[in-house]
Amino acid sequence: MELQGRWWTWAASEPEATNPVADQDGSACERNQPQDVWFLAGTFGGQVDRVCAVPSGRPIAFPVVNLIGDRSDCAAFIFRAEGTVLLDGKAVEPLTYTGNSITVQSAQGNAVTGEEGRFTTMGCGLWVQLPPLAPGTHSLAIRGQSGDFSTGVDYTLTVAASSK
Repeated sequence: MELQGRWWTWAASEPEATNPVADQDGSACERNQPQDVWFLAGTFGGQVDRVCAVPSGRPIAFPVVNLIGDRSDCAAFIFRAEGTVLLDGKAVEPLTYTGNSITVQSAQGNAVTGEEGRFTTMGCGLWVQLPPLAPGTHSLAIRGQSGDFSTGVDYTLTVAASSK
């Protein structure tokens, strides 16, 4: 899935201070967003609440819980991976990616890969892709876990009405 590589590159494009995965309140959610999709981030572990403005007409993509590593890392991770997503109180079923070869471009000092450069690895996890949301305020609750690692984000997403 090309989207996994794109998401990991997005997540690894910022140092920890401005990294969307380390973000505690949503203030970094708009950093380095591509033009054709809006990425959301989980956490490095633990629970946070974020408020984020999302452009109208933009599909949204995010991992519920994910990992980069080798094939055996992904097999063990996916075997124990579970997660739930609620959008405005309604369940959204995540897709399972058991292990895809992805290319990641990471920035110096990033908190995601810890190294700068371009590399190929395996990406796996539970993922959600949403169509563009209607204008207004939406709640998105993401909970993911694999083994001892757990992540959770409660997003308040505000989509402005299109200016067209």
